[in-house]
Amino acid sequence: MNEVEKGSTNIYADLGRSDAAEMHVKATLAAKISEIIKQRHLTQTQASEVLGMPQPKLSGMLRGQFRGISEAKMLDCLNRLGRDVDIVVRKPPRSRPAGRTSVVFA
Repeated sequence: MNEVEKGSTNIYADLGRSDAAEMHVKATLAAKISEIIKQRHLTQTQASEVLGMPQPKLSGMLRGQFRGISEAKMLDCLNRLGRDVDIVVRKPPRSRPAGRTSVVFA
């Protein structure tokens, strides 16, 4: 019989990746970019023109291939798709001494 283990909300952390937080942020941003492209009924070619990125690179990003694409570029993509991006820095609660990075969509 197979044992089932409950994972966290970050698959990259569950896989033991050292860049888990960064990859989770990129995955979240890429999912939102994909969602907006679909909502606007853009082809990948049209979207790549709007985003200022080659279509093959956009295709890779939308399939989870984030290497070579910075968070800054992904935030720029959201701006180019007509979204405001706010970055908020605050102290963590006392119960969590280390900071964390999360993405929240309003």
